[in-house]
Amino acid sequence: MTTSPPAPELVCPAGSLRALKLAIDAGADAVYLGLRNATNARNFAGLNFDDTQLREGVDYAHARGRKVLMALNTYARSDDPSPWYAAVDSAVALGADALIVADIAVMAHARANHPELRLHLSVQASATSHEAIAFYRRHYGIQRAVLPRVLTLSQVGHVLRHAEVEIEVFGFGSLCVMVEGRCALSSYATGMSPNNAGVCSPPSAVRWQDGADGVEARLNGLLIDRYGKDEPRGYPTLCKGRFDVNGARDYAIEEPTSLNTLAILPELIGMGVRAIKIEGRQRSPAYVEQVTQVWREAIDAARAAPGRFRVEPRWTAVLGHLAEGQQHTLGAYDRPWR
Repeated sequence: MTTSPPAPELVCPAGSLRALKLAIDAGADAVYLGLRNATNARNFAGLNFDDTQLREGVDYAHARGRKVLMALNTYARSDDPSPWYAAVDSAVALGADALIVADIAVMAHARANHPELRLHLSVQASATSHEAIAFYRRHYGIQRAVLPRVLTLSQVGHVLRHAEVEIEVFGFGSLCVMVEGRCALSSYATGMSPNNAGVCSPPSAVRWQDGADGVEARLNGLLIDRYGKDEPRGYPTLCKGRFDVNGARDYAIEEPTSLNTLAILPELIGMGVRAIKIEGRQRSPAYVEQVTQVWREAIDAARAAPGRFRVEPRWTAVLGHLAEGQQHTLGAYDRPWR
């Protein structure tokens, strides 16, 4: 007798204690979060957790049978890795269920000092093959790997057939034009690497300036976009800037749009994906709540009747309103030219 694969965990972002509670109440199986320093890849002012908030968040999640995953997903500074090691120790002391890690030095510290701690390989580690994942499992004992958003659906399936750890994929949220963990684009403009500083466009480098032709977005003085008075404006990053290319002003590298995998959800579940991640720790608690509600319903529906699953129009309407640029794409999952 064949058994159907287990339902994947719904892993949702928490940039604040309020977002954490709303995600849990809306049906998240786990939330992921970071500390208020450069050890996590969403190091924005006003986001993230201090020790008191993290303890309260862990208690809130655990009281409801849910998990808290702590992101230590930037690379430690070689001259002073102590903040990353201290963050590992804090995660254990405060009751986090797992760490999401990228740096092998941080993994080594965790395994040597807290061998009982569950480790998830971050997307920032850029592991796109089962051989790479096997390396981290063999040397550092990782139990889950988050795949970068550059793999096709067939490539994800290949990894799943050979990997000896759980596999997590992104289901909804902003895309990244690079293989995560290998991007140094913004460092050319700001002098700060997103892989160490924890943010693509440091707030200190961002400037909005009113001009005769509209509102200018500048990154460390570099003009990367210009918006009309009533035109929606996203947070400025180099990869999503508009430039003059061959006489046309357009998105030169990546157009702002959101990944949305609802259409292939039964396939992801059938392949054996163990967790689906929602991107967006930098987004509002209301965003987290609404996206979590949609994905909770969708996963439950796909699990109950995969053969009859269809994307509900109201799900599309909610996600369309919340999507970056109000556009959806399957991203690299769907490459018909391959």
